Amino acid sequence: MKRYRSFVLPFAILAGLLLHSQLAALRNVTPYLIFTILLLNYTAVDMKKMKVTGLDIWLLLFQIVVSISCYGLAKLFGADDIVAQGILGGVLCPVAASVVVMATMLGANRETVTTYTILGNLMVAIVAPIYFSFIGTQQDMPFLQSAWLIFRRVAPTIALPFFLAWGLQRLAPKVNTALSRYKGFTFYLWALALTITLGQTIDFMFLSGKEHLDSILLLGGASIFFCIIQFAVGKWLGGKYGDRMAGGQLLGQKNSAMGIWMANIYLVPLASVFPALYSIWQNLFNSWQLWRKDHNDRRR
Repeated sequence: MKRYRSFVLPFAILAGLLLHSQLAALRNVTPYLIFTILLLNYTAVDMKKMKVTGLDIWLLLFQIVVSISCYGLAKLFGADDIVAQGILGGVLCPVAASVVVMATMLGANRETVTTYTILGNLMVAIVAPIYFSFIGTQQDMPFLQSAWLIFRRVAPTIALPFFLAWGLQRLAPKVNTALSRYKGFTFYLWALALTITLGQTIDFMFLSGKEHLDSILLLGGASIFFCIIQFAVGKWLGGKYGDRMAGGQLLGQKNSAMGIWMANIYLVPLASVFPALYSIWQNLFNSWQLWRKDHNDRRR
């Protein structure tokens, strides 16, 4: 299977394109898949080795500062709300819950990836309501209500499996060890979740309409630009702290489903084109990274 895994992402994009309507109907299955993926991965994490490092701080600052700065720059140069808000939501969008699967396959440290997965999602639950209190369509929504909506979306799939695995390691270590033996199955669960998510993304693209074509094209170009920038900056920062691959994946691999949801709830709905297209570019890049790693491994 290892030699074919780099083809999973292109296959998921093709399946999403051909079966987008059917796959979009399965969107409610994805959270359960992500929960299972994270639980199996968290059971393999040594919780005692988890710690906040300078890398985590820089990644958090990048998302917080760059997202609002680029929003301001976009407005300054005359961009409409669709483009400006799309960039804001796309850069602030939290790290993908399933990043631990891809990052560890590429050689990243599991504890490093797990730590920022928790921190990054909690940061968005706090910062996003602050930004959305003066940007977007829900400026009258109370901060606590807005924060609760986002936290309620994040907590079941991100925090719950973490605390469940932590409890198992402390109270039922034999059960934890037994579950950790199945972490290899997360690749298959991730491939299924990815196919459903891309199907949902592509279905949204078909349904979003043809109005504001200029803005949609600008968002398409911006999504490619920021995909390159975030992976590059993440790898550069990760290199400073001894884990280049973790840095790249943690900053570059986004939870596109969460980004689309935030845009539809808080921003101009068409702003969700940014995370929708971004998910395609990031998965094509991840596919190339997997192919290159497998190719290099076979040559050794």
